[in-house]
Amino acid sequence: MKKLLFVLLTMTLLASCQKVSVEQTKVMPEPIKKTTLNVGTLYGAQIFVTTGQGEAGFDYEMASRFAKYLKLELKMKPYSNISELYKALESGEVDLLAAGLADTPSRREKFRLGPPLYRVNQVLVYKQGTPIPKDVSTLEDNITVITDSSFVETLSQLQKLYPELVWEQEKEKDSEELMAMIARGEITYTIADSSTFEINRRYMPELRAGPILKEKQAIVWLLPPKNSDQLMSDLLTFWHYEKRSGTLAHLNEKYFAHVKRFDYVDTRAFLRAIDNKLPKYKESFQHYADGIDWRKLAATAYQESHWNPNARSPTGVRGLMMLTLPTAKQVGIQNRLDPIQSIKGGAKYLNDILNRLPDSIPDNQRMWFALASYNIGYGHVEDARKLAQSMGLNPSAWRDLKEVLPLLHKRKYYQRTRYGYARGNEAVHYVDSIRRYYDTLVWVDNQNQLLLDEKASTEESQLAEKMGGEQENISGAQPQ
Repeated sequence: MKKLLFVLLTMTLLASCQKVSVEQTKVMPEPIKKTTLNVGTLYGAQIFVTTGQGEAGFDYEMASRFAKYLKLELKMKPYSNISELYKALESGEVDLLAAGLADTPSRREKFRLGPPLYRVNQVLVYKQGTPIPKDVSTLEDNITVITDSSFVETLSQLQKLYPELVWEQEKEKDSEELMAMIARGEITYTIADSSTFEINRRYMPELRAGPILKEKQAIVWLLPPKNSDQLMSDLLTFWHYEKRSGTLAHLNEKYFAHVKRFDYVDTRAFLRAIDNKLPKYKESFQHYADGIDWRKLAATAYQESHWNPNARSPTGVRGLMMLTLPTAKQVGIQNRLDPIQSIKGGAKYLNDILNRLPDSIPDNQRMWFALASYNIGYGHVEDARKLAQSMGLNPSAWRDLKEVLPLLHKRKYYQRTRYGYARGNEAVHYVDSIRRYYDTLVWVDNQNQLLLDEKASTEESQLAEKMGGEQENISGAQPQ
């Protein structure tokens, strides 16, 4: 009898456990599989921008690669200020922040910081004509900086040395807007990262850089302080891979290398030419570009002739695109001084070079190889590629080729090449200049589009108010 009771009790317990197990299985939902990497960001030329040619920016390109590495879809979420970025990360609205943010003590206390992407100096920015500041203790006016920025922390540290130092904070403006206010004379001083300053002085050449307030500050991504172990582990592995493969070096070259050289007179002249000369030829650049971004074609023409259809050089190149006589015949151009024919011929010649380039050269760098060929000849560029390979460099990476091209004017190197001596350093300067002109044309296009959007929005609001007023009049005329 006891054995029978024991068996019955055991069976009851097993049944009960099985029932609980089944119930637990039913209650516990399967974890939702993540499909999207949500990245909080800010708008900025080197961070994240949207253009007619798509999305761009150092942080955007790295985030895009990281999402691909994780096999997730990327969703960039721009916010209007740093405070909103912080809230989005804290609430779980985004997985990480990729917004050109610097490594600072306060951020280390609040968040987890990823590895350095690149480094910048913090510089004091002022307008040409303002007395040159020796240091922050001699300023004649307050400094205006972004709320919650790393610049606030820098100023707080400096205030310990200079108690009289004061500053104002702007929550609803970014660095580019503050620098525009400097250029307009609305404020006297601000602080900016050296990269942001170098990019924006091409559009606002009156900007000047004063003392460096902080050197080589790392720009990093921010992750949540909790429940981000796996994401941080993935990010570190990804960063090591991209660093070894040269991605970080490539993006540094792409976004920052060509903007370091600055010519105030040339920048002013180019901005004037965009207003006065470009409208005559813009449609032709667009019509004959044939797959090339027309702004790259226009930038090339400006580098060649400053958009002067009658330009000529002592070596015999002539016209808007400065074609040689053999090149003009090759592309079927009869009159090099006719600006339309010159644009057509220059575009065809560039496209021919692009088609000849090896497939190993990435699409986003092919234009720089083609432009170098346009300047010194395809053969010399091929010589430089072979030289790069012999030196253990990547012959299909522009960042490596631009280091090798200047060697073509040294006997030690050019005597080993097929086509011999070439002024390769001029080709590097040539390409960098075109890239700066191109960036400026993109910026001008974006500004014009913003103005058009604002105008359209204003007209829609005015029309809505007018329709509303007419409806009120009609309603008022009805019998009650």
